[in-house]
Amino acid sequence: MKLLPLAGLLFVASSIQAADIDAGKAKAATCAGCHGPAGVSFVPIYPNLAGQKSAYLEKQLKAFQAGTRTDPIMTAMAKPLSEDDIANVSAYFQSLGK
Repeated sequence: MKLLPLAGLLFVASSIQAADIDAGKAKAATCAGCHGPAGVSFVPIYPNLAGQKSAYLEKQLKAFQAGTRTDPIMTAMAKPLSEDDIANVSAYFQSLGK
């Protein structure tokens, strides 16, 4: 039982390392219109994404895909993303906070 939390940590660490920040940057180009070219929005109604934790961003994008979180624009943007796209975009925005 003591190995279960460790296994979870290793899975999370490998997921983070597997993300491709450069691919995420390329995929995130479409996000710039609302969230700003560096993940900092010029419009107050759109959240800043720069520096957000990748796990949080992944959770939100998956919620838009699943329909458990709704917004007409974000749902349309999230639907076509693959698991890799989500991981890469999330890692890219997290990297902007460094």
